[in-house]
Amino acid sequence: MKIFVLLSFFFFITFNLYPMDWPFEGGVIIRNFGWNNQGHPNLGVSIETQGPVRAADQGELLFKHGYDNGASRLVSPLGSWLALDHGGGIISIYSRMAENDPSLELEAIERNSLLSESGISGWADRRGVYFSLFDRKERSWINPAMIVTPLPASTAPQILSVGLRNSQGSIINMPYTGIISQGNYTILVEAAELFQGTNRDPLAPFRIICSINGTEIGRLNFDIYSALDGSLMVNRNGLVPTREIFAPYPAFEMGTVNLARGQITLEIIAQNAQGTSRNAVYRFNVE
Repeated sequence: MKIFVLLSFFFFITFNLYPMDWPFEGGVIIRNFGWNNQGHPNLGVSIETQGPVRAADQGELLFKHGYDNGASRLVSPLGSWLALDHGGGIISIYSRMAENDPSLELEAIERNSLLSESGISGWADRRGVYFSLFDRKERSWINPAMIVTPLPASTAPQILSVGLRNSQGSIINMPYTGIISQGNYTILVEAAELFQGTNRDPLAPFRIICSINGTEIGRLNFDIYSALDGSLMVNRNGLVPTREIFAPYPAFEMGTVNLARGQITLEIIAQNAQGTSRNAVYRFNVE
């Protein structure tokens, strides 16, 4: 299923959709796709900005929820929001905008058309916009970094902490140990990405790779979240419920491995969407 989804995106991007634009000019990304929100993944990108909100690409107005319609009496975490249909099942959603948004009467929306102004509505805690992409055919949330013109990244992602959680729930922090006992351990990695500008919260990287003695045991991709059997799934060497990955906040769960007696080399690699990476290597003994 995962290969099919990725091939579908490649075909869609190459033949139907040129890279989208970000729906803002200037501003700072404060929470990105995959950001660990107290154990739950962020499904879009939150931007702190003072400027207008524009269409990421041409499309048709699918829905608008604003201050001036009857549905606005309902409590909505998205606040003032609208959705554009770009064909092929891809929908862009712009939310938490100003409540006095312009009246959009035309169904056909051109690329870079003014949609609204940045604002504070819904669950927004600062002025800006929350931007997300959804594939209705695959029932998946898409990381905008996959099909939106990339933003410049100033540095490689940072690996903030690495821990081994044993079967009793105790966590051994790397690199403050040289010897551990044999047994099953869950690898926990806290990694963050920094764009240019000031961020109040660390951003999620695009990918984390974990290897032991040269063998890859966990590859966590922050590219797509799929809805399957009532659960939100993320790709970590196959589809895994997001609650298993994000629950050890602020770290990400990279998988469980059985460590037998001997010397162990644990390597963690964190990558951003531009392919820039940073690695950390830890060596210890198992007795």
